[in-house]
Amino acid sequence: METLANNIQDIYELTPIQKGILFHSLYAPEVGLYFMQTGYTVQGDLNMQAFEQALQQLAPRHTILRTSFYWEEADKPLQVVHRQVTIPLEQRDWRNLNPLEQQEQLETFLKRDRERGFDFLQAPLLRMTMIRLADQVYEIIQSEHHLILDGWSGSLVMGEVIQLYQAFCYSQNSPLAASIPFKTYISWLRKQDLLKAEAYWRQTLHSVRAPTPLTYLEGENLSTLEERYDEQQIKLEAATTAALQSLARQHQLTLNTLFQGTWALLLSRYSCQSQVTYGCCVSGRPVELEGIESMVGVFINTLPVWVDVNPDQALLPWLKQLQAQQVEMRQYEYSPLINVQGWSQVPRGTPLFESILVFENYPVPQLVKRGENDLELQKSTVFYKTNYPLTIVGYPGSELVLGISYNCRRFDTATITEILRHFELVLQGMIANPDGCLKDLSLLTPTEQQQSRMLEQEVTFNFAGC
Repeated sequence: METLANNIQDIYELTPIQKGILFHSLYAPEVGLYFMQTGYTVQGDLNMQAFEQALQQLAPRHTILRTSFYWEEADKPLQVVHRQVTIPLEQRDWRNLNPLEQQEQLETFLKRDRERGFDFLQAPLLRMTMIRLADQVYEIIQSEHHLILDGWSGSLVMGEVIQLYQAFCYSQNSPLAASIPFKTYISWLRKQDLLKAEAYWRQTLHSVRAPTPLTYLEGENLSTLEERYDEQQIKLEAATTAALQSLARQHQLTLNTLFQGTWALLLSRYSCQSQVTYGCCVSGRPVELEGIESMVGVFINTLPVWVDVNPDQALLPWLKQLQAQQVEMRQYEYSPLINVQGWSQVPRGTPLFESILVFENYPVPQLVKRGENDLELQKSTVFYKTNYPLTIVGYPGSELVLGISYNCRRFDTATITEILRHFELVLQGMIANPDGCLKDLSLLTPTEQQQSRMLEQEVTFNFAGC
C-alpha cells in the first residue's frame, strides 16, 4: 500500500464527458462500449528497439496516460494520476502465414482485443501490439479507452511515437515541446459560464419535445438477439470525393457540413418530419486555451443539432445556414450533455437523439522522409463503439469513407446497406445539382428514377383506361 501511495501524483474529479463514458462502460461492460482501436500498416526496416524507446517516452510526457479511475466507496468518481507506468507493447510474428491466413488471424485478434477491454483501476488504459507480416511489413494496433483519449488525441499519440522514433534512429534529441497536463483543461472547464450556455440551448431546443424516431428503420423480431454492434462501410470513388471537395471550396463550405446536411435530409425523409434532431461530435478543444491543439486527453463532446428541413428550400443557402449554426454552437462546446438534456423540453429519461455523426477531421500521423530507408505508414483500420443505436462516421481522404456502427438488436444488415447507399446518392445529387432544392435530391439512381417514371405512366394509363 505504501508503494502504491508513493506512486500517486495527483487526484481530481472527472470531466462531464468522462463521467458519461464511465457510466455507460460500467453499465454494459460486456458490450465493449467506448473501446477505441486503430491499425497502422508500416513498411520498411523497423528498428524495434527505437520504437519501444519512443513508446515509453509517452507516459512521462502525458498525465492522462498515467491515469486510472476509481468510483467504488467514493462520493464521486475520481481519476488518479500515477507517477510512473509502462505502456504495454506486445510483439507477434505471423510471417509463416499466407496473406489470407494473416487477414483471418488479424480479424480474430482485433475481436479478442476488444473483448479483453481494460481494467479502469489499472493505468495505462492504452496498449500497442506490433504484428510482423513480412520482413519489412508490420501492422501496429493501437488500443485505448475513450476515458483517456479521443480520436484526435489518439492520433497525436501515434504522431509523437513517430517523431520520437525518427529522432532516436538518427541519434537526435527529442523534437517535442513540453506537454500540457490534462488538468489544465479541467481547470478551464470549471471556469465556463453555464448560465450563458443554458440560455443558448433553451432557445435552440425550445421546440424539441421528443427525439427524431428511428422506428421506421428498425427491423422486426430483432429484440431477442444478443446485444451486439456491427459496422458497415463504403468508400466513395476518388472522382466523387474530389467533386465534393471542389463543391465545398467553391461555396465556402466544409465537407463536414455536406456530411451533416446529408444525414439531416435522410433523417427527415425516413421519419417524415420536417424538423429533426441528431447528435454531433465536436472537438471540444477551446481555441482560447493555449496549446490545446497538441494537448492529449478526452475533449470531444456530443451535442444536439436541430435542423429545419424544408423541401422547397434551396440547397446551398440551407447548407450555409447549417454551417453558421455549427459555428455558433462552437462557443458552447463545453456544455455537459446531461445539462443540455435538462434545458430541453424532452422528458428526463428520454434521449435527445438516437443517432450521432462523427467526422474524423483530425491530424493523421505522418512520417517525414529523411532517407530512402525511412518507414512508410498508413492507417488501415479504425474501430469505435458508442452507446447510441446509430453512429455515422465520415473518414476524409482522397477517397471519402462512410461508416455506420449500429445496434444489431434494432437494425438489420440490409437496412444499414440501404442507408449507406442513400447517403452516397444524396452526396452525388449535391454535386450534380447544387443550385436545386432539397426536394430535388433523390434517393434513387438515374435508372431507378426512369423505371419509377415509367411505372407512374403505366399506372396513369391503366387508370385512364378504366
